[in-house]
Amino acid sequence: MDYSRLAPSLLVEEEGPLRIVTLNRPEELNAVDDHLHEALRRVWDLLVDDEEARAVVITGAGRTFSAGGYVPNFIRNHHDITARRRDIREGERLVRAMLACELPVVAAVNGPAVGLGCSLASMSDFVVMADDAFMSDPHVKIGLVAGDGGAVTWPWMTSMLTAKEYILLGDRIPAADALRMGLCNRVVPGADVLATAKEFALRFSALPAQAARDTKRALNLHLLDSATSVLPFALAAEYESFGTDDIKTQVAQFLDKSDREAVREA
Repeated sequence: MDYSRLAPSLLVEEEGPLRIVTLNRPEELNAVDDHLHEALRRVWDLLVDDEEARAVVITGAGRTFSAGGYVPNFIRNHHDITARRRDIREGERLVRAMLACELPVVAAVNGPAVGLGCSLASMSDFVVMADDAFMSDPHVKIGLVAGDGGAVTWPWMTSMLTAKEYILLGDRIPAADALRMGLCNRVVPGADVLATAKEFALRFSALPAQAARDTKRALNLHLLDSATSVLPFALAAEYESFGTDDIKTQVAQFLDKSDREAVREA
């Protein structure tokens, strides 16, 4: 399979039956700009068409899984309605494409998973976290409706009350708490995250292919039904929230901090 059509900010490496998908913008903490967002949306169809692939590992280059959306684009979307509409549509397509992917997906959360990064982890099938990593969905804190992944998946993984607490308040969820809450499957030392993720991906890859794929599809029908119910309203509301004064104020404060501070405070 030719993955070279994707942006260089998304690497796909072949390791036998595994495909290692790496968000590759470490200097920007793997924040998802337009090119990476499009690549993340397109890669799932390519993976399904890859006849030799049996399981996927998704991770981030450097010390961060992903800092989420590229913050300067938030201000762009406040002023540019066309760009805002494109981003919202791309967001919906990414959620549906990832949830529809038939291959088992293991997230190797090697560092902070914030916003869209947190959504990518929660839409995976098995999540391994570094013991010093955390998850956070700060949409509401910066003035945006939480339109995509967390609103679709978290109520299935935790309780509705827990999902509301952490999505509305945007508090950080340390790895140990994520394990307790059902947002990850294993917590290991940071140096062991990728190896552990590959270990479980290989176990998934060794299963009878049709049985594994269609069982995953059956389980993910719950999430796809949730996406069908939630996404139209949530993303329409997120579109509106990009036009509010709140997003200008909160993002201006956010951009006053360094990228590292932004992740730490998310």
